[in-house]
Amino acid sequence: MHFNLKINPAKDELNFKKDSALVKFFIESKKLEKTLENFFLSLNYSLGKIQKKNFLDKKSNELTYYSQSGEPSVLYIKKVKIDKDFFVDFFRNYFAGLVPSLKKKNLNSVHVVVPSFFDFKDHFENESQLLRSMLEGIHLGNYTFDNYKSDKEKPAELSFFIHYTDQKILGSTIDHSNKLMDAVYFTRDLVNEPAITLTPEELANRTKKELTKLGVKVSVFDKTELKKRKMNAILAVGGASDKSPYLITMHYKPLGKAKRKIALVGKGVCYDSGGLSIKPTSSMLEMKADMAGGGAVVGIIKAAAMMKLPVEIIGVIPAVENMINGSAYKPGDVVKAASGKTIEVKDTDAEGRIVLADALHYASQQKPDEIINFATLTGAVVVALGEIAAGLFTNDDRLADELLQSGKTTHERLWRLPFWRDYNDMIKSDIADISNLGPRWGGAITAGKFLENFVDEKIPWAHIDFAGPAIKHKSNNYTEKYDTGFGVRLIIEYLSKI
Repeated sequence: MHFNLKINPAKDELNFKKDSALVKFFIESKKLEKTLENFFLSLNYSLGKIQKKNFLDKKSNELTYYSQSGEPSVLYIKKVKIDKDFFVDFFRNYFAGLVPSLKKKNLNSVHVVVPSFFDFKDHFENESQLLRSMLEGIHLGNYTFDNYKSDKEKPAELSFFIHYTDQKILGSTIDHSNKLMDAVYFTRDLVNEPAITLTPEELANRTKKELTKLGVKVSVFDKTELKKRKMNAILAVGGASDKSPYLITMHYKPLGKAKRKIALVGKGVCYDSGGLSIKPTSSMLEMKADMAGGGAVVGIIKAAAMMKLPVEIIGVIPAVENMINGSAYKPGDVVKAASGKTIEVKDTDAEGRIVLADALHYASQQKPDEIINFATLTGAVVVALGEIAAGLFTNDDRLADELLQSGKTTHERLWRLPFWRDYNDMIKSDIADISNLGPRWGGAITAGKFLENFVDEKIPWAHIDFAGPAIKHKSNNYTEKYDTGFGVRLIIEYLSKI
């Protein structure tokens, strides 16, 4: 972390201590110049003509002002234009950029004046959503993964004071965001951890250590148990690694009656070399993050347990390494999954769907009301949607609509792709029940269609392929340096509305 961060609700009065900063937003309007002047007068500060002219210019949208004598010692002023291009990630992205920039400023506190919800009522569902976008941005901007840096500095203390008119909403939103972002941090730590340390066994150990203290039951199926349960798909993919494969299961039960029973399944390939269908080096660099689906499931359950959500959740993670040795499964092999269906292996680098076959079958056997799975499954979905959105595949319109809305609210966006029966023919096999690889076109869809074969057709199910947004990318300030923890905020929003 950049800072040991404390976020506090503040009263309306602005009482500044030494070495403090103030963040203030101004809505772009015809009255902006006068509003700006009055604001500086209220602080007894003098704004220079050139600074004012530059800030008011249409090409400029922010101003940093340093006081020579008074407090706050720094003003961070941001201009907000509320038009068709304004989006719900505006404040989240702003604070995610601001927080790391404070590292060398020697500040003890930062005061944030939250603008009126009335000005943003067409963009945010409620006051809490506006506040959360700011609070999440502060947390996301504070995240680092520097465990392996020998010269890292001890994090400085920094307090944020949030000024908002409704103290009750502010207090509950700070509490909600602290718990949620704690879970997001944990997911990000898992996904950013190098594969040399985060083996399948270590993923199981960290999951068990983190969740059992929250009252979540965690069970781990080792190789002997996998064989007993005929989970040959997981065993085949993990067979070439000297790190044994596992199936990690989690069970969170609320104190009262559960409103719904949901299974969450996450791909847990802790490293993917491609197997015998080996990847080029450039494609292997991010493959420590091929367990991001599993990491998301752990983070979601952690957040749900901390928030005491009234939903029963079963988590399932097939944890493996896809490596190469004389025991490696081969293109041309036929693997019999736990469901009894046989899989023709045409590409050992299409391994995620194979391990998920056993995991989805296990999840179906638990008779949940619905199943949602997460995976960095295909490069094809990144070709289709880029790095800013995940692909959503489902035939359940209710589930699709609610997940899409949650993605819109949290800015962890989903895009629903077609899932018609026509695609089923593309993964037929002449020698087995199904092939693990379709033709060149529609690769993200045929991968989803493969998974569909292992889900009980009576259970509503959604597949989220987030190979783009789960891995670091340069779309915004909080995704640029580290793998992102995508999916935790999205699904907690979804679960919170049940």
